[in-house]
Amino acid sequence: MLYCSCNEKLSGGICLMDCMHNSSDKKTLKRYHTTSEDNFIDLESMDLKSNHGSPVLADPVPLSKSRLGLPSNMTPFSPAAAPYSSSGLYLQIPRRKVGKLDDVRANSWLDAMKASSPPRKKLNKDFISVSQSDETDAAYRTWMMNHPSALTAFHQITAYAKYKKIVLFLDYDGTLSPIVDNPDHAFMSSAMRAAVKEVAKYFPTAIISGRSRGKVNEFVRLSELYYAGSHGMDIMGPMRESPSVDDLPDCIRTTDEQGKEVHLFQPASEFLPMINEVFDSLNDMTKDIVGAIVENNKFCVSVHYRNVDEKMWEEVGKRVFGFIKDYPRLQVTHGRKVLEVRPIIDWNKGKAVEFLLESLGLSHRDDVLPIYVGDDRTDEDAFKVLRDSNRGFGILVSTVPKETKAFYSLSDPSEVLEFLKSLVRWKSFESGASDTLQIIFAIGLKY
Repeated sequence: MLYCSCNEKLSGGICLMDCMHNSSDKKTLKRYHTTSEDNFIDLESMDLKSNHGSPVLADPVPLSKSRLGLPSNMTPFSPAAAPYSSSGLYLQIPRRKVGKLDDVRANSWLDAMKASSPPRKKLNKDFISVSQSDETDAAYRTWMMNHPSALTAFHQITAYAKYKKIVLFLDYDGTLSPIVDNPDHAFMSSAMRAAVKEVAKYFPTAIISGRSRGKVNEFVRLSELYYAGSHGMDIMGPMRESPSVDDLPDCIRTTDEQGKEVHLFQPASEFLPMINEVFDSLNDMTKDIVGAIVENNKFCVSVHYRNVDEKMWEEVGKRVFGFIKDYPRLQVTHGRKVLEVRPIIDWNKGKAVEFLLESLGLSHRDDVLPIYVGDDRTDEDAFKVLRDSNRGFGILVSTVPKETKAFYSLSDPSEVLEFLKSLVRWKSFESGASDTLQIIFAIGLKY
């Protein structure tokens, strides 16, 4: 039986509803909604069956002043989660759960498309009034009290990392390279490549991207790294004898371009023919929309609308969502001005982090500190894994306030570059100091 009570009327909006099934159903829907964009909007918990064949996920929207505020308590880590388990994760269609990171204002996929890509902070005073600029800056400063700059808090990070082994995970687009109009031109700078190469000398480093693994490998061109493409659905990781890795049904042993033996893990391999079919169809049906770019990222198809006139966004969404209705095993998720068609499996960037830690033999050690740097909604799965496991932290790259599971923030790829350089300087100094002490100790023993 369903019991509903309307507790409060909102001006210009709908009722605040607390709808609860009986205890055997164990479902709760709490929603606070209004038609005014300035009012607070929240979705505490939701466990509903969608009647839509293609679940929709959206980037969090920028927070208005009314949504900003410090929590009553902020602990450095949340309680530890259950250890990684690789069983029962593959090719299952989970029931969709909507959380706070979903854009609850989006009553349609068009609203979600518009909300999924909050604009970067702009300093053009011809278009932004001084009051608007001050208000935006104030909101961002308040947000950063919860998510301080990883550069400003670098001494705290290194203090915690002392006597620990850092493992570094990096997104690519918007993190190592700027967001650009043409996804094929998202090149990283030579300075960034040099910094990533240096940091990989000291710490195990992996790139986890929504791009295909081959494509992101071509952009980065560093053999010292581990690569995971298609949001973690295509991983080439280190070879290590591990039952939890070797027993995975979609994990094989192979060799990389350097002839080194590696693990290749592709949990969505059975979807490959379907993804290729979808790519060909979407590419054909959107070719008459000026600016639309359809990208095959092996285990997902990305439909970019960054260069499409906003008046045509509805048409892009109509064609993509209308077509995907015939594929109940696929879902559409939102990135920054991109619709991504992906298999519905219980796998994401967070699971990719766990897999790589297991492959490196670092999964169950207390002296390991994983750090994940990313800018996209899909990176939140990795942020959540590190926060819940009480062993590492995420760094969100953003110039606008967003709801996030990350502990720290960086504004853009230039700050990511400085952070990587700082890690190298800190580690090289620490290693040099350790070597000096060992030499002094050896000399002391000799005499």
